[in-house]
Amino acid sequence: MVIYRQFEFLISPKFLLQRRTKFSTQFCFRLSPVVGVSSNMLDDANETSYSLQDQANINAVWASLIVEECSRLGIVVSKNFHPLDFFRSICLIDTFFQYFCVAPGSRSSPLAIAASTHPLTTCISCFDERSLAFHAVGYSKGSHKPAVIITSSGTAVSNLLPAVVEASQDFVPLLLLTADRPPELLDAGANQAINQVNHFGSFVRFTFSLPAPTDNIPARMVLTTIDSAVHWATSLPFGPVHINCPFREPLDDSSDNWMLSCLKGLDIWMSGVEPFTKYIQLQNYLACKAGACVPMAEVLEIIKGTDTGLLLLGAIHTEDEIWAALLLAKHLNWPVVADILSGLRLRKLLPSLPEIEENVLFVDHLDHALLSKGVRGWIHFDVIVQIGSRITSKRVSQMVEECFPCTYILVDNHPCRHDPSHFVTHRVQCSIRQFVDSLMKSQFSHKSNKWCFYLRALNTMFDEHVSGAIVNVAWDISFQINAEYSITEPHVAHVITEALSAESALFVGNSMVIRDADMYGRSCKTHAQSIAHMMLDSELPCLSIRVAGNRGASGIDGLLSTAIGFAVGSNKQVLCLVGDVSMLHDTNGLAILTQRVSRKPMRILVINNHGGAIFSLLPFADKTDPRILDQYFYTSHRISIQKLCEAHSVRHLPVKTKVELQEALLKFEHEKTDCVIEVESCIGTNSTFHSTLRKSAQQAADHALSILSRLSVGVSISDGLFLYKIHKMNFSLYRIQLCAPPTSSSADHHHNEFHREGYILSVYLEDGSVGYGEVAPLEIHKENLVDVEEQLLFLLHIIKGIKINVSLPTLKGSFTSWIWSNLGIMECSIFPSVRCGLEMAILNAIAVSQGSSFISMLQPQMINEEIYEKSSVKICALVDSNGTPNEVAYIASSLVEEGFTAIKLKVARRADPIQDAAVICKVRNEVGPRVELRVDANRKWTYEEAIQFGFLVKDCDLQYIEEPVENVDDIVKFCEETGLPAALDETIDNFQESHLNMLAKYTHPGIVAVVIKPSVIGGFEKAALIARWALKHGKMAVVSAAFESGLGLSTYILFSYYLEQLNVVYTVMNREIRPSIAHGLGTYKWLKQDVTAIPLGIHYDPCKGFMGASVAGAIQLLKNFKVNNNVIHKTFNEEQVHRYHLTVNSKNFSYSIKVHEVGQESNDNVVIFLHGFLGTGEDWIPIMKAISRSAKCISIDLPGHGGSKIQNHGCKGAQEEATLSIEIVADVLYELIQGITPFKVTLVGYSMGARIALHMALRLSHKIDGAVIISGSPGLKDTTARKIRQAKDDSRADSLVAYGLELFLDSWYAGELWKSLRSHPHFKEIVASRIVHEDVQSLAKALSGLSTGSQMSLWEDLKRCDLPLLLIVGEKDVKFKSIAQKMFNEVVQDRKGEDGKGNSICEVLEIPNCGHAVHLENPLPIISAMRRFLTRGRSSSRAQ
Repeated sequence: MVIYRQFEFLISPKFLLQRRTKFSTQFCFRLSPVVGVSSNMLDDANETSYSLQDQANINAVWASLIVEECSRLGIVVSKNFHPLDFFRSICLIDTFFQYFCVAPGSRSSPLAIAASTHPLTTCISCFDERSLAFHAVGYSKGSHKPAVIITSSGTAVSNLLPAVVEASQDFVPLLLLTADRPPELLDAGANQAINQVNHFGSFVRFTFSLPAPTDNIPARMVLTTIDSAVHWATSLPFGPVHINCPFREPLDDSSDNWMLSCLKGLDIWMSGVEPFTKYIQLQNYLACKAGACVPMAEVLEIIKGTDTGLLLLGAIHTEDEIWAALLLAKHLNWPVVADILSGLRLRKLLPSLPEIEENVLFVDHLDHALLSKGVRGWIHFDVIVQIGSRITSKRVSQMVEECFPCTYILVDNHPCRHDPSHFVTHRVQCSIRQFVDSLMKSQFSHKSNKWCFYLRALNTMFDEHVSGAIVNVAWDISFQINAEYSITEPHVAHVITEALSAESALFVGNSMVIRDADMYGRSCKTHAQSIAHMMLDSELPCLSIRVAGNRGASGIDGLLSTAIGFAVGSNKQVLCLVGDVSMLHDTNGLAILTQRVSRKPMRILVINNHGGAIFSLLPFADKTDPRILDQYFYTSHRISIQKLCEAHSVRHLPVKTKVELQEALLKFEHEKTDCVIEVESCIGTNSTFHSTLRKSAQQAADHALSILSRLSVGVSISDGLFLYKIHKMNFSLYRIQLCAPPTSSSADHHHNEFHREGYILSVYLEDGSVGYGEVAPLEIHKENLVDVEEQLLFLLHIIKGIKINVSLPTLKGSFTSWIWSNLGIMECSIFPSVRCGLEMAILNAIAVSQGSSFISMLQPQMINEEIYEKSSVKICALVDSNGTPNEVAYIASSLVEEGFTAIKLKVARRADPIQDAAVICKVRNEVGPRVELRVDANRKWTYEEAIQFGFLVKDCDLQYIEEPVENVDDIVKFCEETGLPAALDETIDNFQESHLNMLAKYTHPGIVAVVIKPSVIGGFEKAALIARWALKHGKMAVVSAAFESGLGLSTYILFSYYLEQLNVVYTVMNREIRPSIAHGLGTYKWLKQDVTAIPLGIHYDPCKGFMGASVAGAIQLLKNFKVNNNVIHKTFNEEQVHRYHLTVNSKNFSYSIKVHEVGQESNDNVVIFLHGFLGTGEDWIPIMKAISRSAKCISIDLPGHGGSKIQNHGCKGAQEEATLSIEIVADVLYELIQGITPFKVTLVGYSMGARIALHMALRLSHKIDGAVIISGSPGLKDTTARKIRQAKDDSRADSLVAYGLELFLDSWYAGELWKSLRSHPHFKEIVASRIVHEDVQSLAKALSGLSTGSQMSLWEDLKRCDLPLLLIVGEKDVKFKSIAQKMFNEVVQDRKGEDGKGNSICEVLEIPNCGHAVHLENPLPIISAMRRFLTRGRSSSRAQ
């Protein structure tokens, strides 16, 4: 069988164990030293001989026969599991025992006593037959075998009907044993005597009424009846079966003679363990002829012939069927819509299977994308294959109807018709595994056409993980949910996956909760790296999050009881998600919860909106009297969930915030008690928020479709979602004159000339299009020109040939993902100004290629050149406020005369806030009440000073005060104390990650604005996120320049216009009026020179009555941008790498060393880079190019690696083989360095190269100026440890030679040391680069000879170290972090107190978010650290 081959196990006899118990033997085997499974097996026939002769009466005999046969049938069903179900099940001993659900009653006492005393049964009881029956349904859902229900007679039987209906409709096997009065008591007025024959009508697969027990009937009749019933229950279509069991008195164990002759013929049965009747059913495999499945031939041809297919995954019940469906999706390469009950909607482990993830196109948010009329009209499928019955989403079902007429293939193992829309054209009745097996034997051509490309690209707009793009519909849903800080019902659905692990399962209730889970549930990544890794972590075979629900009849009764049964049957830690009304329908389920029979602890998450919230979303809700809704639809209540829990002694935990919910979900994952988590909600608020989500998703879908409709696909279809490729990049240093010093400057204001420096970035696409961006760091922030220059030099190298994703202009996480996935750079390590300039250049390049504009790329659905011609962005003037109050007031009034209607004044520049207040009062008096006044304190006041200023300007009608206090935690308090509005500026500049979480504390209405500097916060994508947050919460989003040139200002003008259009959208959504915003672009007045000769189109707009920047003018400036060469001081192109070989002779051997050199030949500051094992000098090229302005950089291929070779040049016929050691390699490198430069060099080494570098620094210090040790070690102190390590590495070296490099690489990089590297997006490319070594024999010698085991310890040498050392380690590399700290202690311990030199000679630097391979995982921080290390003691000024 193709599908399951990777799950076969080879079990060694040494792992087999046996443990004896009274009734059985426990069979065990181990998968690893910590992972094992076990099963109870019956002993041989002699030890398990079954006896009936001691039974007191015939009732007890028949009851005992029924229970014993049920027990035997339970084992047989378990043995018939598929291997994956078998693997899961044998982890729980009681899984092979028959499960009995026993309701109290006298008439059923023979059955109850027999079941409860049987050694191989598990029994549970409940006073409520309805809850008990649903519990049995849940058990059967979880275990895939029938539970047995025992009830008394009368209406106790009738109480089973709702559960029987659910089981029948959802194909769940159940065995109902209903005790009854004997026939002579029926229709005679006897107590609890009703007609129970055919009581459940067509909802049972089989029904039989036994006669009252008698010894005149052979007892084997009882056995064959049970066998037949269970066969019906477990044959297609699965379902409940009913056996009515009348009993006469006595009902207890009173002695009553009976004849043993009724047991005639049962000797063999009683001495064995098998059921009496064995039903043998041939597997329903599809017949094959000439290699093709005959019944499937037509289906296969249809699937092969389609261009536009859709795979629709409905309810799937087992892990192996989920896995089969996943492989089918990969095989077909069709888009996949996964229902919440499929197990793949909340997929958890897909990132562990990258070969599957890359080939499966999940469209997770199609439901909300279909809110767009454009998407509905655009999407059409020729062939739809549905796996499993029932789809939750109504909109997806409607879309499928709209596709008709088309070929609709429904695959399920039951024969029933599940076709409510009546358009299934092919009904395939077989298991999912059989269907997939059949299709996997056929090859499908994956056609590449424009429609498929569009669908794939459009899906990228919806899905979180395809190509890493989190954009549009998925992004908007996530944004709206995360930006709403009160807990909402969609938020619960959005985060539940995070609380689920491989050992968990989700049971989701009906009504609103399952719809929310289907619409807003999301997949998330796990850290398991491979199937083998998962198996050793006990996570096998869960490749998904198993999800169950009662969707047979979709009622809201019995849900809690079903969930508890599901937890027992599945052996999972179940999270049950239900609504409050559903909870109230089944409060007796809490009585079952407290019994904890063979079950892991549960978490029951109750969404309590005090009624039926789903009715508020129906069309009639807006048109119906609220009183009628409340009474007859919502059924509002005031019942306390907490008190219900207290009544049943169940732990109750109320949560009111998102943080409390997260803690509650995670806290109980490792606890052993059940818990009910109650989330309070409100019907009205819930309805409003759902409406907001729908509107937002519709707009996002329209936006996505607009982008796709404008794409020039052409021949780029084969590139998938990447439409452009970057040909090259360069950048130029500019220096322009300013009229005055920037307001942020600390320069001498009396100086005559003021300048602004920055870089113009040029990105060239392969089609010849060029986009320009500006990188202009401000001196007051944590980056300078030198820092920026190094990162740009790094980018010049890595960006060449990189593809540009179609989704980048959406500004919805796409740039962040692209930077990581394509450039391999962590977005937190790239400088904000660099990222801003890069985004600007790429967006402008795409616009040029499309014949469009920056604004059109951001808003493709609103392109209208005529509107652009008439549009302008309101500008706020900027005043430095130096001078007397009269002087400042005069400047402000002059600006008003020019046409400005908004002015920002800098304050907190004077010794006393009273003086600043006097200036503001004078200005307000001068300009009048209609001008918007803003002030900016730049966090320079204490709280007391800010309060003093605030009360003095309280009557000045300030629009807001930017950052009035130095302590950001006081800003809300300031607003409350003074009643004045405030704005955030520097606060958001300091956000690194999780902007929405950081902004949560600033929703206070007193904070009315956020001031956004794109170059300071890190680009337009982050700026757009913050702006959306502000607009959603009714705050102003103000774009502010940081004294950029006309290039940056033009882009900011268009970005400001984009935010103004967003403002209009939020105005409509929130049904409120918001005025246009004046943006902080008044810095244009500082420009005496510019980087372009085209003037900015900023002028007074008489029609609008304000000073505005022309949108059309900004578009034209960017479209026709030409660099003013008069202000360009230097242009940087990619540095060339010089590669050559140098020969070093040592003893009888010649070492031909491959050298890679970057940098100026004349630079006497030489840095030698040494790679780690399996690396080459190429590993260092990007870093070398980045610091090539500071030093001449040389990397080498160490002996045994890459292009370096070792040759014997001794006497003819000499048989001596080369050996390698740290000392030999150090000597070779010493000779090499001597030939390169007469000066001292700085060594940079990683891992193995770090050990060599450290050896040279400590033993050959006269030639070494300093050393950067990355993930390095001084060796092992302990002799025994060295011998053990040497033996390990010798064994690895032998394996390398014996099995080849490719297999060795797989084994090497599976180690724990590389866990972090494995998650790097370029991991495959990194591993592929390790295959280039020319001499595997020498590589093996390097592994053995340069082993930590063969290296002499350098720990004592460290105490005498006089050279500067920089020890760099990754944050996640626990082992080498500890080593680095110990090294530091050794170096500095004897120097403390001498001359203060200890800390300056050695430094430990921890690089965030990376592991052992620091230089590959997060190189940018290393570049900055390395340059600082190289220029220590030298002038830090930038070389010109």
